[in-house]
Amino acid sequence: MILGQVVDFLGIPNDVPAGVAKRMQRQQVLYDGEHHYDVVLGEQALYTNIGGPEVMREQIERLLREIDLTSLTLGVLPSTARVDLFPVHAFDIYGDGDRAHVELVSSSVDITEQSELGLYKKAFAALSSAASYGDAAEELLKKAHSFWTNTPLRQ
Repeated sequence: MILGQVVDFLGIPNDVPAGVAKRMQRQQVLYDGEHHYDVVLGEQALYTNIGGPEVMREQIERLLREIDLTSLTLGVLPSTARVDLFPVHAFDIYGDGDRAHVELVSSSVDITEQSELGLYKKAFAALSSAASYGDAAEELLKKAHSFWTNTPLRQ
């Protein structure tokens, strides 16, 4: 559903089945025992209606199932948390911090310049230090799940 929205928005060829298959394949690294992911998710993302209540519930249920994976450290940044960082775009830091990846509306950017990477690492540290982890993160996820469970389907 979400990939279909991307296809419609960008006006690109519909390769959703291939995209879904590729994403599912990439997700297997969560279970391979060789990788670890530190993720900070803004609480407001749990309430941004992408795909409708059913999709939102399913996504949150998946996070709740996988929050205890040894390959994952999931922090939820409460919407009321003080963050000493001006809101920025989403980004990923890969490997040993040798590359940051930023998805834009029309393209993506890979950052490899050390001085710029230092800023992304600093931003991640600021976000992660303000995030909730463990039981507190799980409670934020459950609160959002409850919201979507009690939200009627709307067109």
